[in-house]
Amino acid sequence: MEKVRRILVHLSRDKGVPQCASFVQSITGHFARNSLEDDHVKRAQFCPFKYLTEIEAASLPDEILNRGVDVGVAILLQSSNQKVLLTRRAASLRIFPNVWVPPGGHVELDETLLDAGLRELKEETGLELDPNDVASQLLGLWESVYPPMLSRGPPKRHHIVTYMLLHCSLSHLQLQESLKPEPAEVSGCLWVDANLVKAIVAAVDGEEDPGPMPTNTPQSVSVMEVSPMGELSESAMSVSVLCNRAPAHGEDVERVSTGTKYALELWLKTLQSQG
Repeated sequence: MEKVRRILVHLSRDKGVPQCASFVQSITGHFARNSLEDDHVKRAQFCPFKYLTEIEAASLPDEILNRGVDVGVAILLQSSNQKVLLTRRAASLRIFPNVWVPPGGHVELDETLLDAGLRELKEETGLELDPNDVASQLLGLWESVYPPMLSRGPPKRHHIVTYMLLHCSLSHLQLQESLKPEPAEVSGCLWVDANLVKAIVAAVDGEEDPGPMPTNTPQSVSVMEVSPMGELSESAMSVSVLCNRAPAHGEDVERVSTGTKYALELWLKTLQSQG
């Protein structure tokens, strides 16, 4: 018998038996109704499940309605010199193509969140880390929906993503030497520092006014491009690309995902708490 690999979100109320969450159920809304919502459980202000009507929900195909809500994990790998690794999703991927995110993916049966995160990190980037050599920290949960806005079509995928921070004793240059991205999943790799992250998170998705760019923001940043054969080449990319906002209509653009911005904001807070 084939092993069941997808792990789905289950919810309980009033200490009752956990039930599998339906695809159209707002997970963040569940926490809010039970007075559990805080900065560590978030969704986008334009999350489709905030606005999806009962009629619209009932019209979704059965194969979508029966999917449930998948559990995912994403790893913010922090180097010893306080840089974080982001990857650009391959253009051929069905969900969020050309969007910058941390390495991550689904949690499989019998895996811990850390195990799943380290597996995805290795599969996507070639970086193999021993769980005993890293210090892990839970950052927060993000309700991810694709497409991210109803104006761009009905929802097709629904995830709760756990963002984890991994502290590594190696510098980003040392880690860079071991990078071997999987071209079917990753088309680029980028190391971001706190200064660049401040500019990225200042570009709030869903807001029209771009606002001022933080001072000392660089004009460009070094990116490792991944060829179809998996070869790496360095190029310069305008920082404005990373500061693009999620479009309300039409095709998506190359940008940092809204959930990633949320996680990066939490990462900045951890740096501040460290003094």
